[in-house]
Formats: sequence, structure tokens, C-alpha cells
Amino acid sequence: MLDLVVLGRHIQALRHDRSLTLQQLAEAADVSVSMLSSVERGQKAPTIVVLARIADGLSVPLADLVAQPEDNRVIVRRAADQDTIDERGGWRRTILSPVVPGVNFEWIRTTLPPDCDAGRFPAYAPGSHEYIVVESGALRLTIADTAIDLDEGDSAYFAADVTHAYANAGSTPCTYYVAALIMRPRTARTRESTMPDRR
Repeated sequence: MLDLVVLGRHIQALRHDRSLTLQQLAEAADVSVSMLSSVERGQKAPTIVVLARIADGLSVPLADLVAQPEDNRVIVRRAADQDTIDERGGWRRTILSPVVPGVNFEWIRTTLPPDCDAGRFPAYAPGSHEYIVVESGALRLTIADTAIDLDEGDSAYFAADVTHAYANAGSTPCTYYVAALIMRPRTARTRESTMPDRR
């Protein structure tokens, strides 16, 4: 059985991590502000439909939203629970890292097909960091106006408070990993290209 108080605190922590007000999350989740407020205070048991909407509004899997581990120092995300998103342009990204309230860290595996540009991403807030490792193929990483070509096995670090872009100009797919410590929630980040979300 769900502990409503623990669930409410978890939802509130995720909302705060994303710098969302109650009103903003309510609109994104298509639920009323009063319902959301009651759920966050542990005063009302939400239906599975409401929980699914809140999870969508927070951009987290429903399973992660309702998970209540006995020891929150260890959070396991099974392979079947990882989010894989097929982006416009034919590229794919999989979010590998568990959602940890209060920790703005992401670990993502991305595959770009040949001749694919994933677009340019705006800068994060100062203090943000990204690490890149190329698993296969060749990646062109552009930091501000500087392009860096990375081959299989290469890695790179950059302070992510500048615009940056990822592209594969090669004739074979490119798979790479991004480990990002971000000082601004990912839901507040919009890309300069027309493709949604991040790498």
C-alpha cells in the first residue's frame, strides 16, 4: 500500500527540483491545483489516472513516481523501466539513471544515425558539468563555436554553462553516453532547434 505522506513528499521534491509551482505542474499534468496540493500533503489518495498525469507532468515514469524503497540511499532502476525516446530525425536516447529527488544528475545513452544532427542545446546554469564517452562511431561535439571530433573510445568533459551540440556526420551510427550534473532542471531546458527535449 502506498504511504500517502511519503508519496506526497516525493512528488513535491520532484516538483521543486524542476522549479515548478503548483499551478505550473497542475497545468502540465492536467489536474486541479487543489487535487495536486492535497496529494502533496498526503491528504488525498490519487487514482492511477491522476498519478499517471502527475508523472507525465514531471517527465518521470509512473513506476519511479510511486516507488517507495525502504532505504532511499540505494535506488535501482531496472532495464525494463528505463525510458527510451525516439526523437524526430531518427535518433534515440535512453535515460539510464534513476530519479533521485534533490540530485540533478542524468546518465543518458544516445544513438545518432548516419548524417544526423541532434540540434543545439542552450547553456545550463553556472556550475553544470557534462562528460561524454563515445561507444561507437564518430561524434562531433560543438561547444559554443568550437567543434571537437570524437571517435570510438574517446571521452570529453566541458562546463555546460555554454551552448553545445551533438552531430554524427559519418556513414555509420554513433552511440555515446552523457553524464550530466545540471544546475537547472531539465524540464526548464528548451532546445534552440525544433526537436523536443534533450539528447
